Amino acid sequence: MIFRLIVNKIGGYYKLRLKYQKSKFLKKFYFFINKGFEHETNSYLPFNNTIEGPINFIHGTYGVFISGDAKIGSNCTIYHQVTIGSNMLIDSTRLGSPTIGNNCLIGAGAKIIGKVTIGNNCRIGANATVTIDLPDNSICFAGKPIVIQKENLINNIYQKKGDNWGYRKDDKFIIEKDETKLKLLKK
Repeated sequence: MIFRLIVNKIGGYYKLRLKYQKSKFLKKFYFFINKGFEHETNSYLPFNNTIEGPINFIHGTYGVFISGDAKIGSNCTIYHQVTIGSNMLIDSTRLGSPTIGNNCLIGAGAKIIGKVTIGNNCRIGANATVTIDLPDNSICFAGKPIVIQKENLINNIYQKKGDNWGYRKDDKFIIEKDETKLKLLKK
């Protein structure tokens, strides 16, 4: 509760983020405040993503996850339980993180996953899952589920550890050595 009070006193997450970016001497302090705030609100709001302007967290940041590589335009409204997440599955056509335009509204529980571009002035309905690009002034909502069956899906989730890309298997970090896969990951 103390971290929420501090962040509210500062002026919210966006202003905390600005103070972190502009500060030379208090960076660790603002980082610590953000980590406590994330813990109290069960959210993940790192400072290493790109946010162009203020975000309106209409119901607070409860359960909001924003990937470290995501890009979000200004004046977006984000409801609770929203995920703006990276896709790190090597065989995915949408490997990467989302880019969201200006003045977008993202409804409660919506998921925007992978390297997708959401245009300006878009609305994404509650519980919608977005894995395709949306042009400017679009509305996207949850629809009928589709089942896509494939052979030999390998669900290795890649992450960078030090200078190496790899994935976890049987509680061990396996370093990827396949140059084709490494080339995709380094994009």
